[in-house]
Amino acid sequence: MKTASPPHSISLFDARPFFEKALVYGVQHGILDQARLETIRNDAPKGMVQIARYFGTEFLRPELEKARDRMVNLVSLYLEHSSGGDLQRAAESLRDHSLLSRSKGGSDMLKALIAMPQNSHFGMHESGGFTDEQIPLLARWSLRTLPDYQTELAKRRQVALLVDAAIWFAETLGRDESDLQDAGKDAEAVIRTGLLALANRRKEMPNWAEFEKMILAIRRRPADLDIALPKGLPGALSKAVESVRLTVVADLPKIFDTSISPHKQFEQTPAFMGRYFWLDDAIGDVDHFDRSASAVWDKVTQGHGDDSSLLTLFLCLAAGSAPKTLLTEKSAGTLIRKIRKSGLKADLTHQYIQNHAPHHRQADYIHLWESFLGESRSTLESDFDYALKDALALLRRECNVLP
Repeated sequence: MKTASPPHSISLFDARPFFEKALVYGVQHGILDQARLETIRNDAPKGMVQIARYFGTEFLRPELEKARDRMVNLVSLYLEHSSGGDLQRAAESLRDHSLLSRSKGGSDMLKALIAMPQNSHFGMHESGGFTDEQIPLLARWSLRTLPDYQTELAKRRQVALLVDAAIWFAETLGRDESDLQDAGKDAEAVIRTGLLALANRRKEMPNWAEFEKMILAIRRRPADLDIALPKGLPGALSKAVESVRLTVVADLPKIFDTSISPHKQFEQTPAFMGRYFWLDDAIGDVDHFDRSASAVWDKVTQGHGDDSSLLTLFLCLAAGSAPKTLLTEKSAGTLIRKIRKSGLKADLTHQYIQNHAPHHRQADYIHLWESFLGESRSTLESDFDYALKDALALLRRECNVLP
């Protein structure tokens, strides 16, 4: 005789917003009384209007309807995240705090997420928290689910750890975050070079000439190289740095290969290009391959001799930054902030022109630079142009800045 099979258990999918689940739970279990429900009903329209105004306008019905969806989702995000999905705790949160504060909590979660770096490239993100320019991105995230938030948060936390680790290596080796932002390289590249430098008992982050010497020294005594996590590394960064350390260990057989020059390996081999980091010399230490001064000038200017390219180059030099003839909008802002922090050093530009520019053009270049400096210095160094609007407008007009 066959025994009856036990009935299959059925799990029902509950598609209601978590806010609604917590609200119903609170009523059913006596956590939320009638007075509290009335307060929530009164607060909801206020929150909808505030959200509609923040993202657009409160005078259009479609915007108000979307604001309602956003408010419900923001409250749900905050309650589910802060309670760990526990309806009892979520209902108690609604009892003890206003609806608007739970909505703001969800918004603050998303703002903090958006302000975190998306990738580890120092030229692709700015520190300083959430800005008004990111409001459209917040509008999209305000309708996303908690799993979406958690997945993105995990990714960005890993990126943030790599960025923090790169800053730690830079500071340990005598540099700071502004140098990394100015160089615009990946955090992993900074960490790899930092591991190599500390393993070779270096005290400073190398420029190219020093990096090349370090690689040649490693090749002479490969058995002495011990790539280890450095002493003093904060424990919170250890796991992120360990993942990068393993990539350096994997690179060592190729790094030890004496049949290829460091220049060809690190600057011309696709697998190694951008993988390691070295500092650009602010006054043009680009002739480390024993080139003539004219060849150095051609390399830095890339053949561009127009006034805008030259002024961009001269301004970078005077700011103590890597020589460039083209800036992005973001790097232009970084350059201005650096100028306002440390001032312009016009003598660095004069020295560079005298050392590298074609002799018959040096007087013209110095005249171009001094004329620009006389007209623009006060704007570039002004403490009153807080939003950088005047200085950025100046650079867009006189220099090469990508829109």
